[in-house]
Amino acid sequence: MIIIPARLASSRFPQKVLAEIGGLPMVVRTAKRVSHLDKVVVAADDELIISTCKKYGIKAMLTSTTHKSGTDRINECANILNLDENELIINVQADEPFIEPEVVQKVIQRLERLRQNKEEFIMASCYNSINSESAQDPNLVKVVLDDNDNAIYFSRSPIPYNRSGEAQYFGHIGIYGFSKKSLHDFCDLDDAPIEDIEKLEQLRAIYHQKKISMVKVASTGFGIDTEEDLKRAIEIFL
Repeated sequence: MIIIPARLASSRFPQKVLAEIGGLPMVVRTAKRVSHLDKVVVAADDELIISTCKKYGIKAMLTSTTHKSGTDRINECANILNLDENELIINVQADEPFIEPEVVQKVIQRLERLRQNKEEFIMASCYNSINSESAQDPNLVKVVLDDNDNAIYFSRSPIPYNRSGEAQYFGHIGIYGFSKKSLHDFCDLDDAPIEDIEKLEQLRAIYHQKKISMVKVASTGFGIDTEEDLKRAIEIFL
C-alpha cells in the first residue's frame, strides 16, 4: 500500500500540498502518479485536504495534527486501516508531483527481497547520483553508503567531505518503504539527537543501528520545498 502523508500547516511553505500544478492540487497530482502501482491513501491532518482528495477520487483519512514526522503519520494511518504485520507500506511524500513510478517500483522490489530474506527490520529507500554543485544545496539530502548499499549517514551538508577531490555524491530521494511491523518498530524508537539536529527523521533508524537498504535509481523529478520550486513546477505545464 502507498500512503502519502500530507500536512496543511507546513512550517516552511504553508498549504503547499494544495498548491495547483497543471490544474491539479499537488497532493492529488502526486497520488495519481503512483495510483496504478498499488492502493493509495492520503494521510492528512486537515479536513480541507480530505475534501480536496475526495473531489478527485483519491481516498484520504484524517490523522492527528501533532505528529512529528510523516512516518509517524503513516503509521497512524496503517493502524487505522488495520493492515497486516507483513504488508509492505510505501511512504511517498505529498510534495513529489514528478516522482517517476518506476522509482517507486524499485523500492517495492527491494522491500519484497528483504521480506523474502526474512530480515528482522525491513526499511528501504532510494538515491541517485548528483554533481558537486547540487551537493551544496541543503534542501537536497545527501547519503553515504556501505558496501551492501545500506545507508551509513544522511546529511544536508555535502558528504563525504571532498578532501581528495574525487568524491562521488549521492542524493537521497525521499521515498521510504517498510513492512507494517518495521514501520511500527521505527515509530516506537526514541527520538535521536542527530535526527533533531539535521531535521531528518531517517537518522532515527541509523542512530538505533537499524539498517536502511538503499536502491540506486535514475530520477529527474524534484520535490517542492520552496515557492521557487513551485514556480518551476508550474512552468513545466505551461
